[in-house]
Amino acid sequence: MFVSRISPCSLYVRGKQICPLLFGNYKSQNLLADGSRTIYRGNVDQFKAKYGGRFMVSMLPGDGIGPEMMGHVKEIFRLGGVPVDFEEVHLDSTVQHIDNVEEAITSIKRNGVAIKGNIETRANNPLFKSRNVILRLELDLFVNVLHCKSQPGIKTRHNGIDIVLIRQNTEGEYSCLEHESVSGVVESLKIITREKSEEIARFAFDYAVKNNRKKVTAVHKANIMKLADGLFLNTCSDIAKEYPQIEFDNMIIDNCSMQLVSNPHQFDVLLLPNLYGNILNNIACGLVGGPGITSGQNLGHEFAVFETGSRNTGKSIAGKNIANPVAMLNASADLLEHLGLNKHAKIIGDAIYQTVNVDKIHTPDLGGTASTLDVVQNVLQIVQDKTRL
Repeated sequence: MFVSRISPCSLYVRGKQICPLLFGNYKSQNLLADGSRTIYRGNVDQFKAKYGGRFMVSMLPGDGIGPEMMGHVKEIFRLGGVPVDFEEVHLDSTVQHIDNVEEAITSIKRNGVAIKGNIETRANNPLFKSRNVILRLELDLFVNVLHCKSQPGIKTRHNGIDIVLIRQNTEGEYSCLEHESVSGVVESLKIITREKSEEIARFAFDYAVKNNRKKVTAVHKANIMKLADGLFLNTCSDIAKEYPQIEFDNMIIDNCSMQLVSNPHQFDVLLLPNLYGNILNNIACGLVGGPGITSGQNLGHEFAVFETGSRNTGKSIAGKNIANPVAMLNASADLLEHLGLNKHAKIIGDAIYQTVNVDKIHTPDLGGTASTLDVVQNVLQIVQDKTRL
């Protein structure tokens, strides 16, 4: 059975189509065998970098376990006959200048889509700008979508979790506007705008409609930040009135954090400002098996970047052959769905699902003894078998 994941759909904000590269002209709708998800097939002729029937995709290996995970993705694509070539750009997190960040941005603008490992943000250095944040801001990747779903082969405290987290990705506390006004006093600006709040709210409700979701919950701290979070909450409430078929409620971030770990089944779609989204994304990933399982999508009007859901570099386990590759492999399957290569996406998705839930080849983070290569080789074998058939 194919592990269900978030699939792109045609969405609009204020009459403008969101991410034509991602959502495009999706024409048909297919229900998976378990009846749980809908896949939208797109018109792939619109992609920017497609040569001789093959797609060019930017690859940003990142730090920590990123480079080795990207190596596994390339090998699976090669042996699976996937018509994708990679343009690699290595972002150096050890230097302060951002020359190679500009190279990466140029590459993604040329190709339209990228897969990336997380890039370390060096703490306590005000001169070092987060490469991850720069990419999201410069490419206007205004939404991060994370689908956290329980896997039957992974033992966790809660079963049957199926939550989508939709995070505003470009403003809030990540606006990168802070300064030391006088010695010992730092001002960090949290920017919330009606325009961006409306944009992310419409995306969330459109997503709920397209994917047969029943409820959207806006998460905030409007009881304390009455203007900033108040604007976000009021805007979400206004947009909700345009979608009477979708139930809407709201919850304060601290209560939502507690509810998410104690009673996660009450949630369907979570609509989140930037910082709260970062926090709850990690909590949700932990609920379904940890950082090695769930993939994430960063989407904008023109570009899309795929990565692991928890944005963890895994620096402490790099090179030890114990990192869980499933999250990055899932990101690669998301990438293929985005490109309209649904057959290849399904073959790789099926292989990941069988490896994790049927063969139960688990790395140490899931309580198993398998190595990274054990997982990858099992996926590879299944992909090769299905490709030969």
